[in-house]
Amino acid sequence: MTAQRRSPAGAKRRPPLHAAAEPEAEPRVEPRAAPAAPKGRAAAGERTSTLTLEGRAPKGGGAVKKPVAAAPAKPAAKAKPKKPAPAVAAPAPRPAVAKDAEADRHAALEAAAALLAGAVEELSEEQRRLLVDRLARRAPEPEPQPAPAAARQKPPALTTAAPNAHDFEIFAENLARLVDQGRKALAAAIGGMEPGDTRSELASNVADAVKTLGVVAERWMAKPDQAYAAQATLVAGLTDIWSQTLRRFSGEDTPPIVPPDPNDKRFAAPEWNDNPFFDWLRQSYALTTRWAGDAVERTEGLDPQVKAKAAFYTRLVASALSPSNFVATNPELLRATLDARGENLVRGMKMLTEDLSAGHGMLKLRQSDESKFELGVDMATTPGKVVYRTPVMELIQYAPSTETVYERPLLIVPPWINKFYVLDLNREKSFVRWATAQGLTVFVISWVNPDESQAEKGFDAYMKEGVLAALDAVQQATGAKHVAAAGYCVGGTMLAATLAYMAEKGDDRIDSVTFLATQVDFTDAGDMQVFIDEARLAALDEAMSRTGYLEGVKMATTFNLLRPNELFWTYFVNNYMKGVEPAAFDLLTWNSDCTRIPRANHLFYLRYCYIENALSQGRMVIDGVTLNLRKVKIPIYELAAKEDHIAPARSVFTGAKYFGGEVRYVLAGAGHIAGVVNPPAKNKYQYWTGGPPVGLYEDWAKTAHENKGSWWGDWLAWITAQAPQRVPARIPGDGKLKPLCDAPGEYVRVRG
Repeated sequence: MTAQRRSPAGAKRRPPLHAAAEPEAEPRVEPRAAPAAPKGRAAAGERTSTLTLEGRAPKGGGAVKKPVAAAPAKPAAKAKPKKPAPAVAAPAPRPAVAKDAEADRHAALEAAAALLAGAVEELSEEQRRLLVDRLARRAPEPEPQPAPAAARQKPPALTTAAPNAHDFEIFAENLARLVDQGRKALAAAIGGMEPGDTRSELASNVADAVKTLGVVAERWMAKPDQAYAAQATLVAGLTDIWSQTLRRFSGEDTPPIVPPDPNDKRFAAPEWNDNPFFDWLRQSYALTTRWAGDAVERTEGLDPQVKAKAAFYTRLVASALSPSNFVATNPELLRATLDARGENLVRGMKMLTEDLSAGHGMLKLRQSDESKFELGVDMATTPGKVVYRTPVMELIQYAPSTETVYERPLLIVPPWINKFYVLDLNREKSFVRWATAQGLTVFVISWVNPDESQAEKGFDAYMKEGVLAALDAVQQATGAKHVAAAGYCVGGTMLAATLAYMAEKGDDRIDSVTFLATQVDFTDAGDMQVFIDEARLAALDEAMSRTGYLEGVKMATTFNLLRPNELFWTYFVNNYMKGVEPAAFDLLTWNSDCTRIPRANHLFYLRYCYIENALSQGRMVIDGVTLNLRKVKIPIYELAAKEDHIAPARSVFTGAKYFGGEVRYVLAGAGHIAGVVNPPAKNKYQYWTGGPPVGLYEDWAKTAHENKGSWWGDWLAWITAQAPQRVPARIPGDGKLKPLCDAPGEYVRVRG
């Protein structure tokens, strides 16, 4: 080992030598000036030199630099070390530490090397390497620094495991499967298109929406000052939301500009409020949609029909553009996609393909697991027999469950746009089973699910071969002179027209009628009016002319779009993005059991009810007979549902005024289905009674008396008081009509 000296006078320290691939043949020691009495170093006047251990000794001796001092130095372990050059034989990579801590570690290594320099002169290269490595391992680690007392809170992140290389492989595989399923979905959609179908109903709907909203825009642009003020209001609100979001990102706890709506289940996940980014999306969306709705409502000079359509289209567009509908902007979907590594999207696309195929190119949105239900086993289980059949209907007579029954039977006319068993869903919810248990002899019409051969079966055919034929059959089966009738939805509209027809003919066999969520006046028919005008009717006629009927899935989609958030987008996101099969639900299973509608019947109903409102105005003509509801003077029980979006309560109230007899108007809680199918045992909802429909609906509702529970008991007291006589129970088939098959019959089993 060689040590060299240089004169200390004015000497400057040369930077420590770093490790090199090939060390110099003769490593040099360049003396440096001692610092001014540093603590732990030699006293003033002492000189020190730096020892550098090379990783590999050169030929002719070890490459070690010895310290040389004028006076004995204090132990090197007590010296304050300078920053040393790192040894060539560096240890294995260690975690990165703070800059000062790293310098201290190297200084400690240099001091230890200086102390042991004399002892390592004779060590081999490998021994020196091991020595350096052990010293490095024993160097003190930096103490952890405490976090600042007032650390800023970071925005909450999505709680999901970080993906690794294997996860990315799974993602890539699922992406390929997703593309393949997307190709199949596209093929299912295109394959369902009818040959020669040059007009797209979707395109027609979009064109009508653009035209309607364009009229609103024209009204606003005609008043630039008002338009500018409205835009300024929107921009100011969005700016306030962005400012509040920035403060949240900086750690401030600031309340939202637009508080969350607890009733909006789309934004129920905690991230919509806890995470500033998603909260910003939610607030901006809520503010913008509210602003758009207010703008339509405040538009001056609009025709009421145009305003109603504009409001509907605004809600429809707002529902479609909700951030909850997209994977990138919905924290629940993001989490589900990351956790499943994209498998959820593959499952969803597979279900989308299946639903497009089931709808023959149209989306037949699944809302329930239909495999869990079977007609006659889980649904429509009330015992009975089909005792009569025509080309448009089967008539079911239900078996009694009491020893005696009321003499006057009950004939129920359900809508033909859905299947009758909504009134016989299961043992607990069945109106039919409950009515038979109260001693009523119940008959129900089950409408045909038509095909192209029945395209010309019109409104008059459904009246003659349906209601009037069923009335004849009920009398043959029971021998009763008079019958009580009940009509539900469009079945009630048909029944009202039949009663007016019978009044003109002097036929009084029906002496009591119940209307369930039924419209006979269509002045204020709700959102359904949006879908019906001359242009739409012409397009619909052209579409039905190719098949002879309206596809049931189209009618189901129309009803779903009346409440897009609850009945469409909720299931769309759950099914096709989360990839989750819907749960089994009897009511939604019934709702998806679509029924076709003959072309002639549907066109008549839309034109003479929705467009011309001919029934209430005394202009409807059937079989040469002009119908006048004023001549219907039998007792009427008129049930409306408070939250009904198909037959609005106000519209039902208005229509009830056109009858010539006594009307008992009753308002049920809930909507079009739940308001009607409300068994007393459930003790749900409520109903209001307040006398006949006189004056304005709003005034009637203010003074009406609220009653807890179901309206069924109120109706039973009303109908049995009219004809309290009882007779021995009637068994289906004991009369003149013999059973054709067991309930629920054959027509109901035909799928749309």
